[in-house]
Amino acid sequence: MPHAFPRRHVFTGLGALGLVSFLSRAGLTQGVSSPQPVSPLAERLAAYAHGLSYDDLDATTIEAVKSHLIDTVGCGIAAFNEKAVRSCRDLALATSGGVATVIGTNRRATPDLAAFANGAAFRFHDMNDAYVGSVTAHPSDHIAACLAVAEAERSSVAELITAIVLAYEVNCRLIDAFDISMRGWDPPVLSPPALALAVGKLMKLDPEKLTQAVNIAINDHIQMGQTRVQTISDWKGLADAEAARNSIFAAQLARAGITGPAPIFEGKSGFFRLVTGQGEVNVESFGRRGVPFSINACGMKAFPAQVHTQTAIVAAIAVAKEVGDLTRITAIDIATTKRGYQMNASEPEKWAPHTKETADHSLPYITARAMFEGDINNDSYTADKLHDPHILAFMQKIKVKEDPAFATPAGNAPSARITATLADGRSIVRQVDNMPGFPGVPMSRADVERKFRSNVGKRWPQQQTDAVLADLWELDRTEDLPSLLGKLSLPA
Repeated sequence: MPHAFPRRHVFTGLGALGLVSFLSRAGLTQGVSSPQPVSPLAERLAAYAHGLSYDDLDATTIEAVKSHLIDTVGCGIAAFNEKAVRSCRDLALATSGGVATVIGTNRRATPDLAAFANGAAFRFHDMNDAYVGSVTAHPSDHIAACLAVAEAERSSVAELITAIVLAYEVNCRLIDAFDISMRGWDPPVLSPPALALAVGKLMKLDPEKLTQAVNIAINDHIQMGQTRVQTISDWKGLADAEAARNSIFAAQLARAGITGPAPIFEGKSGFFRLVTGQGEVNVESFGRRGVPFSINACGMKAFPAQVHTQTAIVAAIAVAKEVGDLTRITAIDIATTKRGYQMNASEPEKWAPHTKETADHSLPYITARAMFEGDINNDSYTADKLHDPHILAFMQKIKVKEDPAFATPAGNAPSARITATLADGRSIVRQVDNMPGFPGVPMSRADVERKFRSNVGKRWPQQQTDAVLADLWELDRTEDLPSLLGKLSLPA
């Protein structure tokens, strides 16, 4: 769940220092002390990143890193042969000088392009993890950059794990602070600070150069919300991969001594003013020894679909099982969260999806398909299924609305309620508020392995799957990261 930040009073207009100056001129400063100057946010984030160490991580957090890494790799292997993923991989491998593994192959690319290609695969099926705050994001997208730079820099696995925790922490805390969707921006606009700090830490940059990496990465990667509305394109799955590519280059520039615009957050034409609006980011409350890390508040999806549809899928399957003959249904009412409605049902394109990317953000399609098939999986979005006349006709019986009561979470996941009205007038209702894999109910190792095997089963023989799982669960004891990544290649 989102973190609760302590709030501080923020003077607007004159600003805190300007107010004191005004009171002084008016002779009203008795008893009023000048506020202590606050360092720019980029500097405070850099100081946090530089100071974080593997020793600060508890066993639960290290286990979470392994679980999310296994889940993410499985999602990437499942998408290995998808057209957009192949295109990104071919582009990455066309460049010489490779030092970072393109996962699924025994070949290497430059760190930025390897991160881009791997990030495209990890994200393609929309089945990797999710953090639900003011907006929903997928922090596991950042694992691709951490793996690529760790391999290129010959980092220890302890450094890799720390960088992954750092990327999650910064990204999730920024999500808590800013609802950028209401201002028309795409959630990956909050990724560059997290990525620049994580990969910069792997490059062993000092605080000043970490600050510059943040400055550069943010200034040149502002993603528009059009990525995720109307008909959704390939770019939905590539936006965070591009943030990774961009942020690695930003960190490389900072290492070479290049400086970026500052103060990037607070400036006259900076991030706060143009993108997010004013917010509170209390870096002192970030995860550290004795303070929980945000990776533990991230959920793992059971189905390859937008996060606000996850509970609807479970509810729909339960309703369909009780109804039996679905031709008995005359109407379906879906109640969802505000964000669930906005993202998955508010636009005409979501009621007649023509692309996989639009369909996995369509509550009507996902609900209908789940009711007829008893599941949503990576094969639920083939062209013939998207144009199935029986599903399209059934979707005409569906209505979706926001339930304001869902604004206050009743469980650990975005709630959904499915109400089916039958021809005899009876109604069958199922509401789902909790799901395994979401905060407070983490997937067990058995659950993580079950999902992983489902994702890689068509790509790897069982013996390889067993061996890879054993190695990934032992990540924190691994001494040879390139060798481990090499074991993730598909059979020739």
